[in-house]
Amino acid sequence: MTPSHSDPTLAVTWTDPQREAAFRHWLTPLSATQGLDPASLRLASADASFRRYLRLDTADGGSRIVMDAPPERENCQPFVQVAGLMKTAGLLVPEILAWDEAQGFLLLSDLGPDTLMARIDAGNPSANQARYLQAVDALLAWQLASKPGELPPYDDALLRRELQLFPDWYLAQHRQVKVEGAVAATLQKTFDTIVARCLAAPTVHVHRDFMPRNLMIPPQPGATPAQQLGVLDFQDAVHGPITYDIASLMRDAFLTWEEDFVIDITVRYWEKARKAGLMDFEDWHSDFGAFYRAVEWMGLQRHLKVAGIFARLTLRDGKPKYLADAPRFIAYIRATAHRYRELAPLLRLIDEVEGLQAASGFAFGRV
Repeated sequence: MTPSHSDPTLAVTWTDPQREAAFRHWLTPLSATQGLDPASLRLASADASFRRYLRLDTADGGSRIVMDAPPERENCQPFVQVAGLMKTAGLLVPEILAWDEAQGFLLLSDLGPDTLMARIDAGNPSANQARYLQAVDALLAWQLASKPGELPPYDDALLRRELQLFPDWYLAQHRQVKVEGAVAATLQKTFDTIVARCLAAPTVHVHRDFMPRNLMIPPQPGATPAQQLGVLDFQDAVHGPITYDIASLMRDAFLTWEEDFVIDITVRYWEKARKAGLMDFEDWHSDFGAFYRAVEWMGLQRHLKVAGIFARLTLRDGKPKYLADAPRFIAYIRATAHRYRELAPLLRLIDEVEGLQAASGFAFGRV
């Protein structure tokens, strides 16, 4: 049930009176032209960044979303650019109705309050297959519309910056491990291997957080298979490995599936991508296993990154709920590391840091 906007937990508060005044100044003329009801303003959602989203009712019984993105913290330009690219690709994304670039306020169409995550039946994987295949259709439309040069590259430097979040925040700050000596050497060699594997894959546009929390079940789906779900939180999109978004979808930050369901959806994605000409690389066209191994290596990069991000969100940004999900990512990392001989040193390191086995080979101290 959607909470009433009289719900005090949805009240909109401002820590900066000047920003509140700027918002009111921006909203007042829009309320007349867009038919907005300012009194209905309430919190819609907030994310891991410094953005937040507000919801307003309209005179015709609909609603709109306001993105509140302080410009000293967030740059809205990538959101606007990627929204345009996704719309051109045939995806269902919020329409940008007004944008105050200097202040960081956007008025958007509303894709509704229902995320795919909220509709998932975690205890019955097969009941979710149709929705996941809708997500696959949206993903394929996005990938097929890719053109080099439209988005920043997911290159060696960016992959490594993301991986470095794991030793900097998860190990050093959260686990209080000194990242030096054998620990640093193991991570360096492991990261070199991960980056090389990831960069070997063909490249397409990458959402970079393509998961059920960012997929919406709209009140009125679009007319095409790619528009049955709405897509949000795409402002960090890049051009990079084709394996990334399917890894993100099936190895979720907040939900764990058994591998049979992960493989079921991934192979269906692979079959559709193969027919669309996206698997014309090495033996991927004929060998799902080769593609799946590449997805696992790409997923490993993401898991290490997100474990670091979740530690940073808790320790630096005061958002403890994220670190509570870190064990999920440690489990993902360990599951992948078990499969590949090159990752045995990483597995030993993780197990020792997590206290899952006696120390045997790493002489690391606590900070």
